[in-house]
Amino acid sequence: MAIGSAKKERIDSLAESTADDSGVSLAASAWKRLRRSPVFLFGSFIIVAFVIIAIISPWIAPHDPSARDLADQVIKARNEIPKPQPGYPLGGDLQGRDFLSRLLVGAQQTLLVGVFATLIGLVGGLALGTLAGAFGGWVDSLVMRFVDVMLSIPQLLLAFGIGALFAKPNLFTVILAVSIVQIPVFARLLRGSMLAQRESDHVLAATSLGVKHGAIVFRHMLPNSLGPVIVQSTLVLATSIIDAAALSFLGLGNPDDRIPEWGQMLGGAQTVIDTHPQLAFWPAGCIIAIALGFTLVGESLRDALDPKNRR
Repeated sequence: MAIGSAKKERIDSLAESTADDSGVSLAASAWKRLRRSPVFLFGSFIIVAFVIIAIISPWIAPHDPSARDLADQVIKARNEIPKPQPGYPLGGDLQGRDFLSRLLVGAQQTLLVGVFATLIGLVGGLALGTLAGAFGGWVDSLVMRFVDVMLSIPQLLLAFGIGALFAKPNLFTVILAVSIVQIPVFARLLRGSMLAQRESDHVLAATSLGVKHGAIVFRHMLPNSLGPVIVQSTLVLATSIIDAAALSFLGLGNPDDRIPEWGQMLGGAQTVIDTHPQLAFWPAGCIIAIALGFTLVGESLRDALDPKNRR
C-alpha cells in the first residue's frame, strides 16, 4: 500500500512539474541549436561581412575603380604592372586601375547576381513545383518530364548555353542564365514536399470536411512544404555566385570592364597568371569565401530543421 502511494505521488509530482512547460516549436528549437553552432556562426559572419561590404563599397573604395590612375606604371613590353604602394595597398591591374577599389566594388555586382538569380529561380521553381504537387496526374507528369530534361543537362553547361544565346551579354543575361538553371532544383524539391503533405492528417481532414482544393493547397500544403525550399535557397546562392563568376570568366558576362565583377577580374588575369598571380588570387579567394559562407549556413539550417535532431 505504501509502495503504491509513493508511486502515485511520484507520478503526480512529475505531472505538476511538466504542466507549466510550454511546447517548443520546430523553428524555436532550430534557432536554439543554431545559436550554439560554431559552423552557423562562422558562415553567418562571412555573409554579413560580405553584404555590408557590398552595400557600402562605393563609399569605402579609396579610388574610382574605372580610373587609370597608375597607367604610367604599366609597361606591357616588360609585363610590369603597378606594385603595392602608399594609397594603393594591392597595387594596380593591367590597365593601371586601383585593384583594391575594383575588388570592393566587384562585391556589389556579385551580390546582385547571386540574390536576383536565386529569387528568380525560386519563383519559377515554386510555380512549377506547386502545379505538380497540387494537381498530380498528367499535370505532374508533364511538369516533371520537363524538369527531368533540364536536370539531365549539367547545370554549368546549361548556363553557358543560355548565356551564349544573347548577342550582347550583360549583367541581366548572366542573372537570367543562372536563374533558369536553378528552377528545376526548386521545382523537384517543392513537388516532393507537397506530395508528402497530401497524405498528412490535416490535409485529409480538410478534404473530408469539404474544404476547396485551392484553399487546401495554399493554406495547408504549400506553407508546410516551404521549409526545405528555403534551406535549399541558401545553398543555391553559393552555386549561383560560382556559376555567374564562371560565365563572366568565359566572357559571357558584362563586357564593360569599367564595372568590376569578380569573375570578370579572374578572366582578365588569366593571361598573366604565371607572372602576377595576385590578380587572380584575390577575386578567386573572395568567391570561395562567400560561397563557403552560404554553404555553411545552408548545411547548418538543414541539420537544425531536421525533426530527427530535435531533443
